[in-house]
Amino acid sequence: MTSFWLADRNRSDAEDRTPPRVRRLLANIEDAREALVAHPVYSRVDSIENMHVFMSFHIWAVWDFMCLLKGLQVNLSCVQVPWFPHGDRTLRRLVNEIVVAEETDEDGKGGYAAHFELYLEAMDQCGADSRDMHRFIDALRQGMDVGSALALSSPPEGARVFSTDTCSIISSGSLPAIAAAFTFGREDVVPLMFQEILDQVKLSDLAGYDRFIYYLDRHIAVDADEHGPMAFEMVDLLCGEDDAKWEEAEAAARRHIESRIRLWDGALEAIQRLEGSRIRKSA
Repeated sequence: MTSFWLADRNRSDAEDRTPPRVRRLLANIEDAREALVAHPVYSRVDSIENMHVFMSFHIWAVWDFMCLLKGLQVNLSCVQVPWFPHGDRTLRRLVNEIVVAEETDEDGKGGYAAHFELYLEAMDQCGADSRDMHRFIDALRQGMDVGSALALSSPPEGARVFSTDTCSIISSGSLPAIAAAFTFGREDVVPLMFQEILDQVKLSDLAGYDRFIYYLDRHIAVDADEHGPMAFEMVDLLCGEDDAKWEEAEAAARRHIESRIRLWDGALEAIQRLEGSRIRKSA
């Protein structure tokens, strides 16, 4: 298979060059995809208080995104010592190039940062509470397993369930499933979701929080123009002509999109509770 991504980085006709079986999978999950992109939570990121709530849920998806990506990297390339060539050469290049951008992207200030670090900076700038995430990361650094670290850090329940489900897909060891969750539950839909949030933020009195805006802008550009088509190619290479792998990929894609919808449902319910509390206090 000729790599449409590595051979030509002009994205103007990338949609036309999306592999046929990827297009078929996208058509099969379009209902779930549309429900995620049209979720009402995006329009509620319209005040600093609501943004704080939204970010307290979203940071967990930012973290476990890296787990999906690293789960692919450790299976598709050699990340051990002593080193030896491992895996398909094109897959190796695709996943490692995505890792470079996600783990050490330009930070907008002349340096480099992981997107997870950029998000924590955005939370700090606007005053969002990130203490549960810092407790979680500290626990992981000390060798605690994910389930125990989640219990210790006490994230919002919807975020805990979402990240637990993501880690379950990773621990399955199925590369078609991990790649599909990464591709169709993240890289494909992120630009569309984030554009909705960015539009709302710019309409509200939140435009001064430039770190959050930078994070959203960066993802919209990188995922739409680069990582999306790269991830499509990765899924196509991993599944090949194996119908069982494509079925596994489609099931994982739908599962992960529906899990993300439930995460946003939790964020929306938390925002609604906060707004109801504010109304009662002002009455």
